[in-house]
Amino acid sequence: MSSMTTLMCNTLRSAVRGVPGTTCFSLARASAICAASLWLVLPLAAQTTDTAQEPPPAQLTLKGALMQALQSSRELALARLQATVADRNAGVARARFLPNLFTGSGAGYSSGFPQTPGGAAPSLFNLAYIQTLFNPPLRGELRAAQERTSIQRLETDRTRDEVMVRTASTFLELSKVRHALDLLRQERSSSTRILEVTRERVGAGFELPIEVTRAELTAARVEQRRLQLEGREDVLEAQLRDLCGLRPDRHIDLAATDFASFAGLADRPLRELVELGVQNSIVLQQAELEVRARQHRLRGERGGYYPTVDLVGEYSVLARFNNYDEFYRKFQRNNVNIGVQVNIPIFSARTRAAVDLAREDLSVAELELRSKRSRVENDLRQQARRDRELEAGREVARLELKLAQEDLRVLQARFDEGRASLRELETMRLEESNRWLAFLDADFAQQQARIELLRSTGQLAALLQ
Repeated sequence: MSSMTTLMCNTLRSAVRGVPGTTCFSLARASAICAASLWLVLPLAAQTTDTAQEPPPAQLTLKGALMQALQSSRELALARLQATVADRNAGVARARFLPNLFTGSGAGYSSGFPQTPGGAAPSLFNLAYIQTLFNPPLRGELRAAQERTSIQRLETDRTRDEVMVRTASTFLELSKVRHALDLLRQERSSSTRILEVTRERVGAGFELPIEVTRAELTAARVEQRRLQLEGREDVLEAQLRDLCGLRPDRHIDLAATDFASFAGLADRPLRELVELGVQNSIVLQQAELEVRARQHRLRGERGGYYPTVDLVGEYSVLARFNNYDEFYRKFQRNNVNIGVQVNIPIFSARTRAAVDLAREDLSVAELELRSKRSRVENDLRQQARRDRELEAGREVARLELKLAQEDLRVLQARFDEGRASLRELETMRLEESNRWLAFLDADFAQQQARIELLRSTGQLAALLQ
């Protein structure tokens, strides 16, 4: 830009020098003109630079959108953190069966036999060791916590599937809305031409005035639907940007998506689809793990009737000022105790109540598992049938569109020969556009059903291939 300004100023000066009788005042005017030209050039150059530096629209494929959504999903990150928390809870239950060391000291006054409030001898320093070797109720709690950790990991997978379904549905609906908007812009042009022709015919006395109102209504309906779809486009594009972690000011350009590769899934027999869905259902897997967790809890509570065994040890440093010489024949400063502590329950009301509670909890979990299994099977059958029904509806919409396109070609040929009016041609174009819109709606509905069937049968990862 500086070279452009310099060239402009030099040109002006050369022009001034070539004029006879040029004065200093003329040179000042030339400088002023050069400065004014500079102020005119600067905004244009800045605008050109901003346009050149503006990033191009982000073109997304369905696979790319899914990958970005999985990387930037806050829900998925939260589910992973919750799985980590569940694993840490299991670690807390596991710590009872690992070595535990405690140390400490204190000061106090005693009169008579030296004894702490806990029953031990007062010491200057002590080190205690405890490790649970056999405790069925605690072992049952540990195994139940481990099963619930697996449940939370499956919850992460379920959240991942939800993110993929939401992203794919938003992507496909946005693609459908943009195609529909292109068609509606053509419809608006056709409805405008029909309105103009109708007004001319009414003015010439060939049509009743009501036909103008009818044509205006058609144009208003097209405009209303266009505005609705433009609003829906803005919402869907904002949702897709949020799901994919894109900047709010980025325009998204969608690539074409082919769903033909997933057609083979719906062609499988209904029984095979149900078996595949039951086998891969995250809901059923979580319910089965919950049953196993409560079984571990019940076995652990039943083991509460058996003794518990702990490995214990203690080292303490005693002092003479606690008057040990008055109560014991021999004083020993360093003392070590190590052994096994066995607690044998004779009567425990708590154990019986805990067993009854664990048994009822297990019965509830088993009933929920059977209910969820039946619900999953019924949902899979309905999804498979709905997918086939929507596929048939899509085929009907495709044939209706094909028929409308053939009728439009025939009418176009008649119009070229002068045997059809412009109004008839534009009306047929409106009909063909409406068939296009109906086909887009049917295609999107069938794609949504296919995505749900992929999720229910555990095949949603195929979208990433």
